Amino acid sequence: MTGIGSVLLAACTTDPPPGAVEAPEPSEPTRTVTTDDTGGAVTDPRPPPWVTRARPYPSPTPETPAPEPRTSYVSIAALGLRDVPVQRYRGRPDDAPGTAIQDTGVMASPRGPGGGVGPGEVGNFIVTGHRTSHGAPLAQLPALAEGARVQVRSGDRVLVYRVTATRETSFRSPASLRAQAAPVPGRPGVRPTEAMLTLSTCATPEDHAEGNYWSDEFGNPEHRIDKVAVLVRERPA
Repeated sequence: MTGIGSVLLAACTTDPPPGAVEAPEPSEPTRTVTTDDTGGAVTDPRPPPWVTRARPYPSPTPETPAPEPRTSYVSIAALGLRDVPVQRYRGRPDDAPGTAIQDTGVMASPRGPGGGVGPGEVGNFIVTGHRTSHGAPLAQLPALAEGARVQVRSGDRVLVYRVTATRETSFRSPASLRAQAAPVPGRPGVRPTEAMLTLSTCATPEDHAEGNYWSDEFGNPEHRIDKVAVLVRERPA
């Protein structure tokens, strides 16, 4: 019986056979330990090698706004106007290029340091048009009441402005011209916080009624009537 027991014990043993190389047991990766100025142990602040850092997702690329169309279209139901073209140009309100555009029967909108911004942009979107000649698209502008809506179609969107005030601009006053073209109409030096619109036309009948026949080199009378509006809604065209 002793021999059989010895055979069974030999079969169940976990000792490696003679000459076999024992595989090392796996161990967790170690982290470097250093000492501080006082001799104390300081663990390496770097993460252990088995920790994988997540790669950050790339930031989304901001969409580039579509360029402003050269021509937009103004509709004012209260004045019976529908899709009157407005051509943008670089310059000041009612200067030579602006007057040349208006003389074709459409309206003009200046851009640049002496002009305004585009449709729907924060600041002053300035639109000028004739009242007594060349199709007179703004013949009835002085009658436009506060609260009336002005629609501007620009590209694939329609911007709706609400008339909030009436102003007068004098072409013989540099300060008055600056106020007309200010980012906040009538308030030079004030930073704009909303999109606004200035619709401007001549006050020729009113000036002539008062005996004022002054005009500049482009035929503009001294005074202009401005309707100021603020953007209240935007929708797809």
